[in-house]
Amino acid sequence: MTTTEGWELPISERELARLTGEMHEAHQDSLPAMRAGALDLTEEIRARAAGAPRDAGRRRFLLGAGGAAVALTLAACSSGKSGSAPPSSADASTPSSGAASGAASAAASGLYTGDLRVVALATALENQAVGAYQAALDAAKAGKLGTVPPAVATFVTTAMAQHADHAKAWNAVLTGAGKPAVTDVPLSNQADTVAALGKAASVGDVAKLALALEDQAAQTYLFATYSVTSPAGIATAATIAPVEAMHAAILNYVLGQYPVPDDFLPVDKAAGPALLTV
Repeated sequence: MTTTEGWELPISERELARLTGEMHEAHQDSLPAMRAGALDLTEEIRARAAGAPRDAGRRRFLLGAGGAAVALTLAACSSGKSGSAPPSSADASTPSSGAASGAASAAASGLYTGDLRVVALATALENQAVGAYQAALDAAKAGKLGTVPPAVATFVTTAMAQHADHAKAWNAVLTGAGKPAVTDVPLSNQADTVAALGKAASVGDVAKLALALEDQAAQTYLFATYSVTSPAGIATAATIAPVEAMHAAILNYVLGQYPVPDDFLPVDKAAGPALLTV
């Protein structure tokens, strides 16, 4: 175990490095399918704009089989319930999730509509995670988090790069559909997230905040498999979601919370389009 001023890494650095390596391998394995799904989604959106009919039968199959499969996969590496619970969404130090139940009532801004609004939301969430991890690295370099174990820094760098890959894939869909890329974080909870990160004084503080973001992302992708209308969109979300869930599982280990799988991952922390401010 590694101790840093007021905070102790509950697992060995060797174990954390092993988990990070497995996370990296899973991400690399998912990249071809993710990129293919994003390309298919772009083509679907273009075809739809041109008035081509959509294969509703295939969509229904993917919603049932694909959605159930990703739910089971996510449950296998979910955050679990043991140990101290992550901060609730009511906690001022926790990023607000913008509950998925509010998705139907979200008013489209006109810039991103339909499935593209979900794509823009996913991109913003990925950008938010990239920014949060970068802020953590900056704080560590400035000595604001105490002595950061090298294995923790490696995990942060690896997770940040994976979120950047996901954002790149989603942005390719947006630009392919003739929409501007989402390069910042147009989310209504971003100011609170930045403020909370600024107050973090230890690796444990940052890990709790990162876990809230990772849970939100994983559950949003699961929710998307049941709410978007595009088969390729469902497939892309289903490809990315397990990687996000692995991030959350590892963060639970970092916080000393053993990630016991649930039967099905919930979606109570999922972000809805109402969280998007563009």
